[in-house]
Amino acid sequence: MTRAGFLKFSAALAAATVLTAGLARADNPKMIIYVSPNPLGVNEFLKMGKTGTNEVAKALGAKARTYEAKDPTTRKQDVEAAVHDGADIVVVLGFEFNDIIPEAAKKNPNTKFLIVDQFIDKPPPNVWESVFREWEGAYLAGAEAALVSKNGKVGSVAALDIPFLHRWTDAFADGAKAARPDITVLPTLIVGGDNAFSDPVRAEQQAQAMIAGGADVIFGVAAGGNGGVFKAAKDRGVLAIGVDANQCPSQPGAVLDNMVKHVDKALKNAVEGMVKGGQPQIVAYGLKEGGVGLTAFDPGLAKSQCEIAKHPDVIAKVKVIADKIESGEIKLSDPMLNPKK
Repeated sequence: MTRAGFLKFSAALAAATVLTAGLARADNPKMIIYVSPNPLGVNEFLKMGKTGTNEVAKALGAKARTYEAKDPTTRKQDVEAAVHDGADIVVVLGFEFNDIIPEAAKKNPNTKFLIVDQFIDKPPPNVWESVFREWEGAYLAGAEAALVSKNGKVGSVAALDIPFLHRWTDAFADGAKAARPDITVLPTLIVGGDNAFSDPVRAEQQAQAMIAGGADVIFGVAAGGNGGVFKAAKDRGVLAIGVDANQCPSQPGAVLDNMVKHVDKALKNAVEGMVKGGQPQIVAYGLKEGGVGLTAFDPGLAKSQCEIAKHPDVIAKVKVIADKIESGEIKLSDPMLNPKK
């Protein structure tokens, strides 16, 4: 994406406004196919794509399928197969499809495409996009971590050092420092390797290194590798924060909270809007729209198995911060444009 594209994207997300109005309408679909960029495995983020697709297909009386890609070649092949197999709407999730979807959409103008969690500059008219202001939720996670920390040191373990993930790691650091000026935010440690988003072994090693450095709350931004972060936290008696969905049950006693991103809801809303007509071509979801948040704010917190339930005073303080972000009193910018060095 060009620098101009980044700026356009950031401005739209900050205001939660529409970039381009979708003029087309998706006819009542008979088949909706979700193409995942990688095998679902234990990746809660990718699973939400399947959940959302199945739910909206059921609501619309359509059939649903999921194709699990493995690499760039199979991603493209699976998108092509979805069109060939009769999908009226093809749903994809993630930055891995940025180059694939525009090409497929131009070749197949009668097929509708929805890309969730990623922005394509100047999308074809048969492509819709649902994106998130992740940094708002990550900022709250950082504030929460700082307020709970006993050692006064917190940090993040991320899958890769890429601009997109700085939305989590940089915002986490900013939130921690704003909530507690004396907090020390350790440098982010990176999983890396050929399987960065699904490598719990490497993620556990990095979490152990961060704990050795004194951190007692770790933000796991390692997708399928978060299990390793949680294991390290459990073994060393510290706390971790998950992402995307409620990951607290995976390691009870070790997961403080989660920076949740309601991919399934955004997907369902978008497809329903595409079918009914009038769905904006690009929609952003943040705290105000209920697209991101914390498990701490969910009505089912008591049964979540999250340790934050034991800290109602911290929840109250973080909720005040969230309200100020929603009202605009606290103004946050997109870290993807200006990542910290």
